Amino acid sequence: MKQGVRRGIPVIISGPSGSGKGTVVADILTRNHQYALSVSATTRAPRPGEVNGKHYYFISREEFAHRIETGDMLEHACYVGNEYGTPRSEVEQRLRDGIHVILEIDVQGAVQIKEKFPEALLIFLMPPDEKTLERRLRGRGTNTEADIARRLKQARRELEYFDRYDYLVINREGSVQSSADTIMRIVESEQCSVRRNTDFAKHYFS
Repeated sequence: MKQGVRRGIPVIISGPSGSGKGTVVADILTRNHQYALSVSATTRAPRPGEVNGKHYYFISREEFAHRIETGDMLEHACYVGNEYGTPRSEVEQRLRDGIHVILEIDVQGAVQIKEKFPEALLIFLMPPDEKTLERRLRGRGTNTEADIARRLKQARRELEYFDRYDYLVINREGSVQSSADTIMRIVESEQCSVRRNTDFAKHYFS
């Protein structure tokens, strides 16, 4: 960690499809340069326009397996035959530089990370009620009835992990900036907590 720089916090933001995670996270990143979005690693090939290190870290299956063995993957999962995961080393570097690293990730991945990375701050983002969630899914105009039903069912499953999280943020209609502000206030408060500054008293007079 750089001298005089307070360590950043890994911030995990989860919520079902339609909760507004991507929009809220984008607002935070646009307005506050003390935050950065975690870049995942994957074994799939880059798609046209994707840049290594910006959209994903594109690595071989051998390197991916090696990172799992050495503990460098905070979480990982296989999707449609390809591996995806969060490299710990990349997150750690930014945290040492005083940057809060946002990991927009599902509930199962969040639990994996919390077990390996206890300092992670878990925030659950949700619309105010199921009707709002369903209205948002329908408002996209791209989801079939079967897809909407599946996503609502998945949202109920994700709520089973609710008590594993540290904070709940309700993302109301037209309140993206307010939700983003709430998350940033939570992080600021956490950074000042005694449990995140245990060395302060030890080294104050040194």
